Amino acid sequence: MRESLYRPMSAQTEAPLCSVPVTRITTTHKRLDHRFTIHITSPQNVHTTHHTPIYVLLQYIQVLKYKIFDLYRQWRENNERRSEDIINTYLQHSIDENALQKLGTEKYVIIEQIIYAALDCHYYSLAKMWTLKLNDEFPNSLRVLRYRVLCLEAEGQYKKARSELENITTIDRTQAPACKRFVTIYKAMGLIPEAIKELVFYLKQFISDVEAWQELCEMYLVIQEYSKAVFCAEEQILHSPHHHLLHQRLADIRYTMGGVENMELAKTYYCQALKLNPDNMRALLGLFLVTNNLLGQYKSSGSTKRKEIWKLSQWVQSEISKRQKKAKTPASVPTLTNLMLTLAITE
Repeated sequence: MRESLYRPMSAQTEAPLCSVPVTRITTTHKRLDHRFTIHITSPQNVHTTHHTPIYVLLQYIQVLKYKIFDLYRQWRENNERRSEDIINTYLQHSIDENALQKLGTEKYVIIEQIIYAALDCHYYSLAKMWTLKLNDEFPNSLRVLRYRVLCLEAEGQYKKARSELENITTIDRTQAPACKRFVTIYKAMGLIPEAIKELVFYLKQFISDVEAWQELCEMYLVIQEYSKAVFCAEEQILHSPHHHLLHQRLADIRYTMGGVENMELAKTYYCQALKLNPDNMRALLGLFLVTNNLLGQYKSSGSTKRKEIWKLSQWVQSEISKRQKKAKTPASVPTLTNLMLTLAITE
């Protein structure tokens, strides 16, 4: 995607800075969604009869930059990416190295934010500029080398990025972020088997990385290795046994695999997901499909299994009907849930 698609909005000011005749200077960063506004007010002892001197305005601009750094800090603490906001404030207020020098060691964290934001918004030249400055200051830093890898990867230079990553892993094979970048590069190149191989190697060293297990599960599903995807989903449940979505996901995979044994296991996991979160509509609909399938398997009307599944099926249908009434959906509008209920097997 071209950089022009992410061009920031122009600054909106009422008058040039050199001719503001009031005691209050208001700088507003306006976005389409009005997510934040910055106000800088001058001290009350400034006279209003004269134009504000240019050096005072420059002081206000400097204060404004520190307000922006406070915003960056707040977004970091809240784990908010806010890439477009960071790039817009950076470009509009001309944040340079001199402004960052007064922040001490925090400047490196802010530079990292700027690099990631620039890569997200396709400002590759900006990301490379700050990466080169960090490289001049820390020529042997593996972290800075990872920034270079990210820049190469963002530009589609996968072979060069992989070569740089090999340099990192040669020095320190326990660099978890570098190992993960191998996986992303292989995925971007469409080499899913190689990505799986790299991720399996990574998990042998970092077995407690739940996100890595989730990613491996997704890739196994892409190549339809359902039994291996089940193993990965079970590993996630071991780490987070009370997460209802994990139980639901494992039930979905079991249902996809088919067969009576897998349907029974899917039923168990759907029930557990509903136990952990009774409002999980997807698990409820999944349980309906599973019971419908099992009723087709247990055809003997006198069998205990069929009676048990039939009772569960009736409960599921009643619960779905209750949810439909709560949603106040007009009866004339055919919904997916209503269409699914027409598939119900009668006694």
